[in-house]
Amino acid sequence: MFIVALTGGISTGKSTVARLLQNEHGIPVVDADFYARKVVEPGKKAWYKIRSSFGDEVFKSDDQIDREKLGHIVFRDTSKRRCLNQITHPEIMKEMLWMVCKYALKGYPFVVMDLPLLFEIKGDLLRFVHKIIVVTCEPDIQLKRLIDRDLKGVELAKMKISAQMPLEEKARLANFVIDNNGSFEETREQVNQVVAVLKSDKFHLKIRIFLSLVSVCLMLLMIFLIYLGCAR
Repeated sequence: MFIVALTGGISTGKSTVARLLQNEHGIPVVDADFYARKVVEPGKKAWYKIRSSFGDEVFKSDDQIDREKLGHIVFRDTSKRRCLNQITHPEIMKEMLWMVCKYALKGYPFVVMDLPLLFEIKGDLLRFVHKIIVVTCEPDIQLKRLIDRDLKGVELAKMKISAQMPLEEKARLANFVIDNNGSFEETREQVNQVVAVLKSDKFHLKIRIFLSLVSVCLMLLMIFLIYLGCAR
């Protein structure tokens, strides 16, 4: 199985593309945002570290993290944002890679990892990604969508956008760019075209053949070692 990374900017329409991949094409999508919420549940390792690093003021009375308060802190302070990423991202990756392994065992040829900060978080993940899809839109459309979604005003919306790598840079690093400026049908057609290319990619067969050959070689080596032991 190979891994396809889905990324883009905040409010560019990445979630829409993820739903199309999953619901209309049956492609498994492992969503980083889902695990970002899961790993900070009360009592989890990241939850304790956040409380230690940011204090009780970013927690609600029921011990859940106050995401709005924490967001205000990290989007205004690069060092604090880096600290939060260092706490949460290793835990998120563990959960996501475990799900990828489960899908691999089920025989899927590829899986999509929905990673909003694929390029922003420096690590080894890019080495394991076979293809990258970037969802883009015009900056004014992105800003309007974010304001309409969060209802927090222009200043905070601009801070959230500027905290991420510019969309044009992400697009240059992509194998596929989905332009989400237009209608839903236009986005759907682009997704269909990307899926057609991915399904024709036989890279997963090369991986399976390689792993099969390795397994056969190991089995033959074991048989040879057993034979030597018996011969003695």
